[in-house]
Amino acid sequence: MDKHTTGRARRAGTLPARLALALATALTFAAGDVAAATAAAPRAEVMHWWTSSSESAAVRKFADAYRAAGGVWGDTAIAGADQAKAVAINRIVGGNPPTAAQFNTTKQFRDLIDQGSLNNVDDIALRDRWDQLMPQAILDVIKVKGHFYAVPVDIHMSTWIWYSKAAFQKAGIAKEPATPDELFAALDKLKAAGLVGLAHGGQPWQENILFQAMLANVGGKELYLQVLRDRSPKAINSEAFKKVLLAFKRLQSYVDAGSPNRNWNDATAMLIRGRAGVQIMGDWAKGEFAAAKQSAGKDFGCIPGLGANVPYLIQGDAFVFPKTKNPEAVQAQKLLATSMLAPAAQLEFNKIKGSLPILSNVDASSMDVCAQAGMAILKDKTRAVGMIEVFLTPDQNGALQDVLTTYWNTRMPVEKAQKGIVAALQD
Repeated sequence: MDKHTTGRARRAGTLPARLALALATALTFAAGDVAAATAAAPRAEVMHWWTSSSESAAVRKFADAYRAAGGVWGDTAIAGADQAKAVAINRIVGGNPPTAAQFNTTKQFRDLIDQGSLNNVDDIALRDRWDQLMPQAILDVIKVKGHFYAVPVDIHMSTWIWYSKAAFQKAGIAKEPATPDELFAALDKLKAAGLVGLAHGGQPWQENILFQAMLANVGGKELYLQVLRDRSPKAINSEAFKKVLLAFKRLQSYVDAGSPNRNWNDATAMLIRGRAGVQIMGDWAKGEFAAAKQSAGKDFGCIPGLGANVPYLIQGDAFVFPKTKNPEAVQAQKLLATSMLAPAAQLEFNKIKGSLPILSNVDASSMDVCAQAGMAILKDKTRAVGMIEVFLTPDQNGALQDVLTTYWNTRMPVEKAQKGIVAALQD
């Protein structure tokens, strides 16, 4: 081998070593860049109670949107809304708050506002024109003394009447109920056909929903507001309200023996399997139908109200941002608010969750027939009314639930229930 060959061999032998060194150096710098970028990315611990199959799938859309916007999502899911809210409040008060915590768009977080424990989101609200594009019933609870203290992410209607097409067919029910009398007639037919008429979970909050449904559909908007907004003893002791309570109690004759303590999604599963005909539940139930690959209008029906003027009872989910002056935490909070309200994230989340986008300028034309019905109703601003917790404090609502559950589960006379509700709703 001559010297030229030897030189070429030596140079060839050193080339891989040089490449390896260069590559190692590049990877070292790249790793450092990634670590630096990750460290600089806004990190958010998001506390929520979305743990059912459909809810978990929905919240992943927000997590994906936050990551796509450059953030690092930390998921703290706690089963049960009451438990999650209690943990959030304890951590906020204890000085170890999450970046964001889920509440409903009700008075649940008013104490935190009054105590100065939350950052406002006025800049996001102004940018996205919340005053023009959100329902007034939502604005009334998130806007306090001119400041916005929560980021609503959806609109839920709490008293949809869902029904199984298969069960209706088996019971010979050809026409969708359009009045309270027709609903009870359908329940009678379902029971006669050997089916569970009303799929219900015997828990106080679910009985509260049945009560609201009867108050809205049997009593109407004026009585609804007199009882819950005005808390009028005269209205509560009226014959009209007695009819509402009797209709509420009548529903109990259509539930099955397994009802006590059943979870709401397990009740929805009874419709999905064709074991039960009707469920009265918020539109989050639609997410369970979707997870079971059932289609609105084909496998199940949805009735927003038994009449053209029945109030559409709304609330929703929102995130509050605990008070902090840490610039990184504030950056994470603002990025969360922005990414959750982005039109694509709103559509993807609400399609799975069963709810409606919070901003009325989001194009919802690709959503299902139930969502389309809800969007059409919201165009009539006289129909949208806050659900029960929009008007009542947590203590008042808890006292009302105690009366309703006792009335539901015992032989309490209706007149005694009326007196109990008067007492429960007083300040």
